[in-house]
Amino acid sequence: MNPDDLQAQATEQTGLDDFGDPSYREGLERYCAALVDEAQLNDLGNVALPPSLVAALTNRLKVVDHAKQHPEVTEERIEAPAIVIGMFRAGTTFLSNLLDLDPSNRALLGWESLDSVPPPQPGERKTGPRVDAAQGGVDMLEMLNPAISAIHHEAAYDPTECIAVMGQAFQSISWEAIANVPSYGAWWRAGDNRGAYDYHRLVLQTLQSAGVRGRWTLKSPHHALALDALVDTYPDARLVLLHRDPVTLTGSVCSLINVMSSTFSDADHRSYIASHWSDTLEESIDRIEDFRARRPEHPILDVRYADLARDPVATVRGIYDSLDLEAGAGAFEAMSAHLTAHPRGEFGGHQYDVAEFGLAEAAIRERFAAYVERYDVEPEHLAAPAG
Repeated sequence: MNPDDLQAQATEQTGLDDFGDPSYREGLERYCAALVDEAQLNDLGNVALPPSLVAALTNRLKVVDHAKQHPEVTEERIEAPAIVIGMFRAGTTFLSNLLDLDPSNRALLGWESLDSVPPPQPGERKTGPRVDAAQGGVDMLEMLNPAISAIHHEAAYDPTECIAVMGQAFQSISWEAIANVPSYGAWWRAGDNRGAYDYHRLVLQTLQSAGVRGRWTLKSPHHALALDALVDTYPDARLVLLHRDPVTLTGSVCSLINVMSSTFSDADHRSYIASHWSDTLEESIDRIEDFRARRPEHPILDVRYADLARDPVATVRGIYDSLDLEAGAGAFEAMSAHLTAHPRGEFGGHQYDVAEFGLAEAAIRERFAAYVERYDVEPEHLAAPAG
């Protein structure tokens, strides 16, 4: 977990040594220290996580070098992206997959977030050797921990979270999902995240520079915690916020993090997970409300998960109307066909219970009562599938 050794491996693999903006380095150092001091990694964690860090550094090296070799990339415009900013586990994956069916849209795909250079040519975005290689990694993770596919199945050619890219700046909630690292989480949340968003923009510029263009549709619950950096980077961004029963959100995210991190640690982290991720939900809500009060010139479109679940296509149509988006040819028909072919829960049901993490439903409802009332959030049964 030595940052110098990890960087040396990335340099050896690429023949490159310019990592760009040095702000990434403190995050790398803090994360490595937290993995050693806090994460209680098992043998698999100690074997698997260093290559993940090297892979992040490797893509960063390649992106920075590509921009140096092709300086016109930095002139690429990222115009009025539609960004789903959370809440986490509120159906952001479901919504993003629907938006990706519109030919006018351009999502950030899983494989290209990890292997961004050379940028994809038209016609090779969803198939090809690099897609197959990335899918091999997805298949391996789901083989090691089959429960992941039921909780959050994401193929290499599916839309992915922006945190996959921001992890290469080492200011990202993504690294908290695979290991329980409180000091690292506290560090990045206290910062301004500007280095991560600058790098995020450079990756988007790179990915569209070979001709695969369209209206970017992006997603990540990380954005709710860094809205100033997000809109300062993308001033014309159109923001969408999904709202869902906080009991479901809490149970689902605790279950997800427990399953993910238990792949790499045999310790019982449930008490920490319960505290940290319920606090994260509250912090997200508080930061969103603060942002809305301070910066009303950047409106946020509120969408209830219950509406999205009841009538997905009608809800997406409503989003388009509210954001003044023009749909591509056959977009809504493609969404309807996709829903018929891929019913929710096709990879298995996600069962979770807040009591497993020492939490009480009544206490959660009391804690988030003001949020529920403000956004008219419908209560759910805990066993409902999460996306």
